[in-house]
Amino acid sequence: MHFVRTVVLATGLIWAFAAAAQAFTIQEVKSPGGITAWLVEEKAVPLMAMNFSFRSGTAHDPEGKEGAAGFLTGMMDEGAGDMLSQEFQRKREELSFQMSFSAEADFFEGSFQTLTRNRKESVDLLRLAITSPRFDAAPLERVRQQFVLSVKQQEQDPQSIAWRAWMQSAMPDDPYARPGDGTEASMGAMTADDLRAAHRRIFNRDTLQVAVVGDISAAELGPLLDQIFGDLPASAPREELPPARISAGPKQQVIDRDMPQSVIVFGHEGILRDDPDFIPAFVMSEILGGGGLTSRLASEVREKRGLTYGVGFGLSPMERAGLYAGMLQTRNESAKEALAVIREVLAKMAAEGPTEAELAEAKTYLTGSYALRFSSNAAIARQLLGLQQQDLGIDYVDRRNALVEAVTLDQVKAQAKRLLHPDRFIVTIVGRPEGVE
Repeated sequence: MHFVRTVVLATGLIWAFAAAAQAFTIQEVKSPGGITAWLVEEKAVPLMAMNFSFRSGTAHDPEGKEGAAGFLTGMMDEGAGDMLSQEFQRKREELSFQMSFSAEADFFEGSFQTLTRNRKESVDLLRLAITSPRFDAAPLERVRQQFVLSVKQQEQDPQSIAWRAWMQSAMPDDPYARPGDGTEASMGAMTADDLRAAHRRIFNRDTLQVAVVGDISAAELGPLLDQIFGDLPASAPREELPPARISAGPKQQVIDRDMPQSVIVFGHEGILRDDPDFIPAFVMSEILGGGGLTSRLASEVREKRGLTYGVGFGLSPMERAGLYAGMLQTRNESAKEALAVIREVLAKMAAEGPTEAELAEAKTYLTGSYALRFSSNAAIARQLLGLQQQDLGIDYVDRRNALVEAVTLDQVKAQAKRLLHPDRFIVTIVGRPEGVE
């Protein structure tokens, strides 16, 4: 028997192809084999979306094998079981299902969508890909060339150069600072045995998290979970990494590139997602450097002075470290001024905090835009998986806007004072900034 726990959420959302927002229900389903998933049933469209992840990402790639997890993502549909790559791809096209994989620093993620009428056969191919991927020589070399080309392009991209160098400056010698996408050398030397080792490290039921949305009931999902994931090992050997140490600033480096603009990455230590004051800190961060044009940084750096087309600065909580970082691109002759303005804006926010009007506007935006994250079955599945990864609880969607609304001006001021330290900035600049050492 499968176990189901239900939480009814009153948050409005827009279903795929639905005419209006409506409430939805999240069920916690446990398969006969003990695999847990969050399920939202939606019968309006004959489609099922599934997102899943394992807690082992690029930060767990062995030293010298950087990019192994990423390389694995490219091989998951290149044949499985007794099916060679061409046959697997042909069958996938016949069934019209979508399957993709991605490797982040802390997680290896998969997404899957299938029409209800093709679900049985599509799920069987997903099971084969997850449990028995092939690493045959010809597709491996083809995929290798794709990754090597991507790495070469990143090594010439100013933003990629800046972020990678900033991470190495902020967390030297930590796995987070290693090139998660690999290097030309590591990807060029990757073997089938390396990929098999990465697969054994990543794929296990112990770290599995699953979110499912669409045309499937809890009674149907339980056995389906066992069908897809039941043959995976219960656990896998994995090195437990210690908390990351973030360097104390100030630190600044310039990477010389002959180009008319400078890419500037700046920031320092932040907080983890389980910090008890994360929501007030998140609201403060939105006011200061959120993605919109109304943030303080956008107003001062872009609107008033025209130094950049865009600037962002926000919290980035990972499993072993919390960062508070941002980026902008500006003319070489404006780089020094842009950095000075950013430091001034942060110092003023730390000293005074935001106004009541700024807080009210941020709350309105954050609560009003939250429903837009749930714009389709696939989007809902992604959001629910993210909540599981961050251990936020099955009722978080229902609680989230109330948490934002409850934030007070004093709380936001306290977080600004606590978290903003422009005098401790770690700065990386790619370009030829004038007047900047």
